[in-house]
Amino acid sequence: MDYLVATDGSAVSDTAIEHAARQAGLVDADLEIVHVLTPETELVDGQVVLPGEDAALEQGERILEQAETVAARAVTEADAAVQITTELLTGRPAESITTYADENGIEAIYVGHRGLSDKPDYVVGSVAKTVVDKTTVPVTIVK
Repeated sequence: MDYLVATDGSAVSDTAIEHAARQAGLVDADLEIVHVLTPETELVDGQVVLPGEDAALEQGERILEQAETVAARAVTEADAAVQITTELLTGRPAESITTYADENGIEAIYVGHRGLSDKPDYVVGSVAKTVVDKTTVPVTIVK
């Protein structure tokens, strides 16, 4: 059994990671943590270029390392045994998350209710809402 939690590096994502890790420990599930890079491409001399690609990759890897630390701490505190893996994805966040879940036999998805978006008017962020709309597995939105 595999659970997936998506992170954008926000405090809400950390809370989702902690919750997902504890839940995985209760049912002896593995936990896969994903972060989605959303590169902004430019067309330069007829070539698609990703400005700041190296910096974005480094940032994504740092976010996943921090997320793995958060998950490991939650697992230890719950006195559970959970295998934790990380994966860096690219593309539109909700689509990348749901595609990864479909292709990897994920049985449950955990996301924060709102991440780093600066749109406080929404109770549930657009990524969380779209994940719910696009997937066929249970989704837990963590506040």
